[in-house]
Amino acid sequence: MTQDGGAGEVRIERIDRIDGSTFSIGGTNITNTTVHHDGSGAAAPGAAELLEAVRELRIALVHLPRSADCSALDAELVEAAGELEEAGEIRPGLPARLRGALQRWAPLVDSVNAAAALGGLLAALGS
Repeated sequence: MTQDGGAGEVRIERIDRIDGSTFSIGGTNITNTTVHHDGSGAAAPGAAELLEAVRELRIALVHLPRSADCSALDAELVEAAGELEEAGEIRPGLPARLRGALQRWAPLVDSVNAAAALGGLLAALGS
């Protein structure tokens, strides 16, 4: 409902190209996902870039207060890093697992820049 008592409306249109835009969808008590697209047509990130982002987030976790949640997230990141190192490629399902981990532990890493960087790479990978 809108402030003026109206029902409100969401309209989504197909747009073939968007350059230099930022999108954020969500509201109060909803985790927002923001995707930056520069229109460069750059290729999706590779395994090395994703591995580096996972490592950076693990380093950032060291600076957070110790907790069971922090340890659980770190364990998921260790598993993902191991898979990336072993395979040398991004295997199907890995981006979805990492996205799930970031969503699950969002309250823990909400203010961690490395989490935002990893989220951006995962967004660039698409589904």
